[in-house]
Amino acid sequence: MTRSCAILLSGGGSNMVQLVKSMAEAGHPARPVLVMSNDPGAGGLARAQAMGVATDAVDHRPFGKDRAAFEAELTARLEAAGADLICLAGFMRVLTEGFVRHWEGRMLNIHPSLLPKYRGLHTHARALDAGDAEAGCTVHEVTPALDDGPILGQARVPILSGDTPESLAARVLVREHELYPACLRRFAAGERHPIYLN
Repeated sequence: MTRSCAILLSGGGSNMVQLVKSMAEAGHPARPVLVMSNDPGAGGLARAQAMGVATDAVDHRPFGKDRAAFEAELTARLEAAGADLICLAGFMRVLTEGFVRHWEGRMLNIHPSLLPKYRGLHTHARALDAGDAEAGCTVHEVTPALDDGPILGQARVPILSGDTPESLAARVLVREHELYPACLRRFAAGERHPIYLN
């Protein structure tokens, strides 16, 4: 059975591009049905349209602090598109427990650290400040706890002398583009054992 995948983003969508490209490969167990953003001006929407994927946007700003109403609109549009699997790809909104519970077991996220280290923001600066020898990225199932949930894959990146948060982020992003498509393919096929890319 082919899974119908929606991708949520807030920015330029570089991970989304890699996910959509991978789903175009023969025999892939998922297909992209929607790319959606909380920012109608997100660059990733135009990139998705150029790749022939349907797009939509639900601007979070008119909802103010009513996150539940914003997420209800997200869910309505995701379900209208027939999505049964969600990939968060730089979606910069913290999701409520209600939304996560509704999609639990069907929602993936990529995070720019070797979880459980450095949940939340500023992961690269925190790794450098701690004097870590390596950094990386993690794909995990989304649960109500922030950047938690079963790990589906990790890729490691050595930290180099003279690294800045920006230089480290750029090298980690290259690995994100390898790891996320690999994890999506396995997850959509029913495989839950984590993979580790060195």
